[in-house]
Amino acid sequence: MKILTILGARPQFIKAAVISRYIRANTPSIQEEILHTGQHYDHGMSQVFFDEMDIPTPTINLHIGSGTHGSATADMLKGIEAEIFSRKPDWVLVYGDTNSTLAGALAAVKCHVPVAHIEAGERSYNRQMPEEINRILTDHMSSVLFCCSKASEQRLATEGITKNVFHVGDVMCDAFLTYLPNAIWPKQLPHFSKPFALATLHRAQNTDDPVRLTAIFSALAALPEQIVLPIHPRTLKNVQAHQITIGKNIHLLQPVSYFEMLGLLKECAYVLTDSGGLQKEAYYANKKCVILREETEWVELVDAGMNKIAGINTLKIIETAVWAKEAIHFPKHIYGDGNTAEKIINKIYKQ
Repeated sequence: MKILTILGARPQFIKAAVISRYIRANTPSIQEEILHTGQHYDHGMSQVFFDEMDIPTPTINLHIGSGTHGSATADMLKGIEAEIFSRKPDWVLVYGDTNSTLAGALAAVKCHVPVAHIEAGERSYNRQMPEEINRILTDHMSSVLFCCSKASEQRLATEGITKNVFHVGDVMCDAFLTYLPNAIWPKQLPHFSKPFALATLHRAQNTDDPVRLTAIFSALAALPEQIVLPIHPRTLKNVQAHQITIGKNIHLLQPVSYFEMLGLLKECAYVLTDSGGLQKEAYYANKKCVILREETEWVELVDAGMNKIAGINTLKIIETAVWAKEAIHFPKHIYGDGNTAEKIINKIYKQ
């Protein structure tokens, strides 16, 4: 069996690491080829993850790079289609909700190759988010859908998708448990003697809107803790373009590796983010999370009291940060117990 795995963005590299690791260790009859679209293309956002997590070097790199949603997705679609025709995979495997995900799924369906979608059934119900469109369309094109939670499975059922839907847990849980022993402190940052908060900011709805971006940085500057913010290149570009003031308590870092992010997660007091993946990683690290958006795909963590939506209102963010420092009990196994990769590959193998 030949699987063509489509990757393009940092969270997908992390998820793919545990799947590729499982395939190599347990299923020699499966040949995996990795196609990197180049959606994240600099070393800090891409190659470092392949290096430190021992992900097989991509067989193909399309080097698409940045661009508008339409142009980038079109270039990916063209390149992926050509590789499918050439390599004739039995399955195309896609992750999450990026433009690479959508392009990979659409190219496969047009070439009559079945699609397996990992992290299916997630919904923010905000169609202004490009990721929401990507995940909806990918789910409706996929032959097999792997869900992180029962709630994800139920959301698909309400949309009429019930065939070959499997609740398997979250591959990010596998990755966290596998690589936590490799956690390191970022070389570019001195250690803090007092508690600090970890922040990330990359969603287009926040970074491309100067009003929202300014409001978030104003809120971070008003917090009493030191804030460590590994900054996405697009976010930094917009901060500089709009001359947004960076508070003295905010430490901007170049993009960090996954092992460095694990090091920050281990030692931070709490997390502030508009990222979907980091909301779950905060939970795995037993840290509360302040969500810098008006909605979240991971409602299970909000319902369980570990995460809270703050939006971009300065006072709301400050209030929620106070809540985030209060100790609570973290329930276990909301997204599985760390054997998701095994479940996914076994299901694909039996199709």
